[in-house]
Amino acid sequence: MNTKVLLLGVDGGGTSCRARLCAFSGQLLGEAATGPANLRLGLQQSFAEILDAAAQCLSQAGLPRSYLGKTVACLALAGASEPAYLAAAQSYPHPFRRTIVTTDAHAACLGAHGDNDGGVIVAGTGTVGWAVVRGQTHRVGGWGMPISDEGSGAWLGCEAVRRLLWALDGRIASTGLLRALSEKFGNDPHAVVNWAHAASPGDFGSLAPDIFEHATRSDPIARELIGLAAGHIDLLIETELKPYDVLPLIPIIEGAGGVITTWENGRPHDGGRIVAAGDRRVHAQAMELLKG
Repeated sequence: MNTKVLLLGVDGGGTSCRARLCAFSGQLLGEAATGPANLRLGLQQSFAEILDAAAQCLSQAGLPRSYLGKTVACLALAGASEPAYLAAAQSYPHPFRRTIVTTDAHAACLGAHGDNDGGVIVAGTGTVGWAVVRGQTHRVGGWGMPISDEGSGAWLGCEAVRRLLWALDGRIASTGLLRALSEKFGNDPHAVVNWAHAASPGDFGSLAPDIFEHATRSDPIARELIGLAAGHIDLLIETELKPYDVLPLIPIIEGAGGVITTWENGRPHDGGRIVAAGDRRVHAQAMELLKG
C-alpha cells in the first residue's frame, strides 16, 4: 500500500460527521462516524469532530496520527454555503497536507452527477436543493433553522415539540406520539421549553425517528407532520430503495395529496427506483424528464 498521499472524504452534517480514508489508488483504509460538524455550531466543534473521525480512520488503517500530514482532505460541510463560514473554515489551522472545503450539498450533487448537469434535494437534519447547470450553481433553501430547512428532520422535531406544548396547554388532543414525547420531559412544559432553548438542529432531528415510527401506527399528529414535510419537498427521486423504505411512506404521501410511483409509473410497493412528488403536476414533469 502506497501511503505517500492519503485521501480523506468528510461529510459533516448537523447530526453526525462521517469520514472515509482511502489510499491514492482508491483502496478503502478506514471509515468512522462522530458527532455533528455543521459549521454553524462553531469551528472548534466542527474541526474537533472532523479530526476525531480522521484519527479513527487512521487507527483502522494501522497508521499513526502523524499521517494526517500526508492526507488530502475534502471537507463537505453543512454551513459552508455561507461565505463567512466557508472563509473561516478555509483559514482554520489544521494538520492535513491540504484541504478542499465545500458544502455537503455540492458534494452530494457532484457525487450524483459527476461533471454533468444535474441537481439533488438533500433531506436530512436540514434540507436544501442544489443544482449545477452549465457551470452555474443554483440553490433553494438550506438557510438553517429556525428560519429555513422546511421538511427536514430538525423541522419535524421542532414542529412536534410545538404540538406537544399545544397538547400540554390543552389546545389540542394528545396522541401516542405526543404522550411519548411528553414522557421524555417528565410531562413538564417548563422542561420542554428549557430543552428547546438550548437544542441544536441535531437535537430536534433526533426526534424524527419517533415521528416516523408513530406515523406507521396511524398517529394523526405524526401523519400530519410527515404530510407537511412532504409538501415542502416537492420532488424526491431515488434508486435501489427497499420495500421497507417505501411502504410506510405510501399512505402518508398519498394522504397528503402527493404521488409516489416507480420510474416506470408502476406501483411502488416493491421498492426499487421511486419517484415521489408533492402533486400530480410535479410528478408528471419528473416522469417526462426520466423518459429523456
